Amino acid sequence: MLSTDQGHARPDLAKSHALNTCPPDPVSKTIAARCSNCALRQICMPSDLSAGDLVKLDTIISSSRAVKRGEALYRAGDPFQSIYAVRAGSFKTVVIHRDGREQVTGFHIPGEPLGMDGISIEIHTCDAIALEDSSICIIPFHLLELLCRELKVMQHHVHKMMSGEIVRESGLMMMLGNMSADERVAAFLLNISTRLAVRGYSPLEFNLRMTRDEMGSYLGMTLETVSRMFSKFQKQRLIEAQGKKIRILDIDGLKLV
Repeated sequence: MLSTDQGHARPDLAKSHALNTCPPDPVSKTIAARCSNCALRQICMPSDLSAGDLVKLDTIISSSRAVKRGEALYRAGDPFQSIYAVRAGSFKTVVIHRDGREQVTGFHIPGEPLGMDGISIEIHTCDAIALEDSSICIIPFHLLELLCRELKVMQHHVHKMMSGEIVRESGLMMMLGNMSADERVAAFLLNISTRLAVRGYSPLEFNLRMTRDEMGSYLGMTLETVSRMFSKFQKQRLIEAQGKKIRILDIDGLKLV
């Protein structure tokens, strides 16, 4: 969804997982992956795993997959087999209404999970589409369940991920039901800022990988309304926007919208 200037990132993350970095080998579909030496491990996995725990984790998360821009990682109706962690790049999740309209339900950046929509009925209920050349770590769910029985810390982490998905969807419903247009766009930008800060990137300067139209679909707004809100915030000197590049000028003012 986003990218940042690598100059704003922590050196350890900038070396291998800048948000606008393409997969190591976009031609190859499967790439070796190891949690034990991944710069994003502290974000997407429990922080208190022992060396032995990491060895066990590496046995089930042994590969990643390159997904080119516009390509689907999975589609609604596909059988559920694995959950995924975004390793590089970004994705949108989408549901298709009966009349063919597309509804964006989320944007996912490095360190965040994908595919948990399929756990309940063992079938994916949405599409996951790469917003840029990306890669994901593949986590076979039946092996993850076995590991959770052995490692309580991992079981707790999976529960936290599931709870996080519930909180995210509840927050989206509240935003769509109760917030004005300018409040929705402000909340969206602040959410991006917070997620980037956790990853060691600048919370004030970043690139949006989604289009304004995709943002509007997610926020329940028209393209025109999204564009109008960006223009309004620029006139109020809250942000600067040049295409997809965003600079937050007054983060406290944005919080007061």
